[in-house]
Amino acid sequence: MIDQTTIWQELGKITDPEIPVLSLIEMKVIRSVTLSEDGVKVVISPTFVGCPALEHMKDEIRSALTTLGCENVSIETTFTPPWSTDMLEPEVKEKLRAFGIAPPPKNEGELVAVLQLPVACPFCNSTHTHLDSPFGATLCKQIFYCDNCRQSFERFKPV
Repeated sequence: MIDQTTIWQELGKITDPEIPVLSLIEMKVIRSVTLSEDGVKVVISPTFVGCPALEHMKDEIRSALTTLGCENVSIETTFTPPWSTDMLEPEVKEKLRAFGIAPPPKNEGELVAVLQLPVACPFCNSTHTHLDSPFGATLCKQIFYCDNCRQSFERFKPV
């Protein structure tokens, strides 16, 4: 018999396709799991409405649960409440920094003010940095340059 704990453990092995050091659970993309006689329902919330990795994440979830022995896996996408970087736990932000991505600051609805704050370099922790590009390799990141250690780095955009 497959239980919720086993399902959550299996889902915890699926990493974010754009940030391989974090799982979809750590990213708060997977919101809930419901187990019933009809099967398993997983509710997910992507970081952006137009997230290009959405179908890939659904395929990974479906594959993991089918391999586990779950039948009738359904995956529902929700945007309510909208995903926010404020949902990320401090240890998740530390994993981002250790991976070389400046973590997003808490924005608490003050996004314009937060975007004006200095950004610490994930490599040397200097705030002597500047924005190189408002867009990084993915929609959820920006590119910064550290004038102290002379390294380019990405920052996860606060949303």
